[in-house]
Amino acid sequence: MATTTTAEARRTYAGPALFGFGFRPFFLLAAIWAVVSMILWIGMLSGHLAPPSHLSMIDWHVHSLLFGFVPSVIAGFLMTAIPNWTGRMPVYGWPLALLAGLWLAGRAALLVSAAIGPVPAIVIDLSFLAALAAVAGREIAAGRNWRNLKVLVPVLVLLIANGIFHVEALGGAAASGLGMRLGLSAALFLIMLVGGRIIPSFTRNWLAQHNPGRLPVPFGRFDAAALATALVALSLWVAVPASLVTALACAAAGILHTYRLVRWAGHRTAREPLLLVLHIAYAFVPAGFLLTGLAGLAPASIGASTALHAWTAGAVGLMTLSVMIRATRGHSGRALTAPPGTVLILGAVLGGALLRIAAPYLPVDYQTAIAVSGTIWVAGFGGFVLVYWTALCRRPLPTQ
Repeated sequence: MATTTTAEARRTYAGPALFGFGFRPFFLLAAIWAVVSMILWIGMLSGHLAPPSHLSMIDWHVHSLLFGFVPSVIAGFLMTAIPNWTGRMPVYGWPLALLAGLWLAGRAALLVSAAIGPVPAIVIDLSFLAALAAVAGREIAAGRNWRNLKVLVPVLVLLIANGIFHVEALGGAAASGLGMRLGLSAALFLIMLVGGRIIPSFTRNWLAQHNPGRLPVPFGRFDAAALATALVALSLWVAVPASLVTALACAAAGILHTYRLVRWAGHRTAREPLLLVLHIAYAFVPAGFLLTGLAGLAPASIGASTALHAWTAGAVGLMTLSVMIRATRGHSGRALTAPPGTVLILGAVLGGALLRIAAPYLPVDYQTAIAVSGTIWVAGFGGFVLVYWTALCRRPLPTQ
């Protein structure tokens, strides 16, 4: 009996195109949520909005992006990558729609958790990451693709971190607590691990065709040492964020990852913004480490929030958007290049991140600077929704 290949399954699927492949609903939902959650946050910050959530204003803001936006992007990546790893049919149609619906239920439940009760809202929220881990684990195991079981680790760490965050939130101390630091560390390590593979690979392929000369240095012992140092630094930051040892470890990780980035020859990709932006996004990783180190060594000069937003608005925000754009263009048959509209989208999120990092040091009202940076963020992710709505909601070309 002949088996159906992944490509054949995608071609013969007759349901809504949005649920034809994993990246489609989750990338679209992630971008929409990036817009909605930031608008709500600006409204809360100004005192004009007060959703009936049991979470404090700042706790809701942190959770909405770290445990709402980020898991949606990860889900889109995994539900798209796993069929390529295993050769099995992708999760699509109603199962994919139900998984996306579970993510939406979590966002809605926490927004009105004061009305429905914190415990039911927390259970609904946690169930998405648990279901994602179960579905991804089942597919990898069924395909006997054991070496890729390691991708479940960040999902499980995020699940644990989310649970810790909720426990801390019930006690009124979650925004800068253990759950937040553990969850952000999982997201950052995933960026360092996956980014360290795809960025030099994409760069090498593009340079070989368009700009012959120095190529990225392949993954080697130095990269392994840089990742190990970062893991130690993040572990210390999670456990003892105010320690001098943590500050020194973060500074060391920042220096190593700065040099790691330089080795990838990113300056030679200036002619292709879709590639250059990956290098720029990764630069926020060592920047966050260095700023965390400085915040620990000279807290009067650098605030912890500055380093935190280098990682969240910069590394996480810009890297996820860059990967979402590249994957969407590739899987919808579009050229892997950035047209003017896409450049504006990327520039908006980059500008919003830089403004948010600089906000405490500008000669303007702090809350005004935050509101402006958030508005620019909304413009960037809103632009993604408008520009890539068709690519995500319509069927790919028959050859895709």
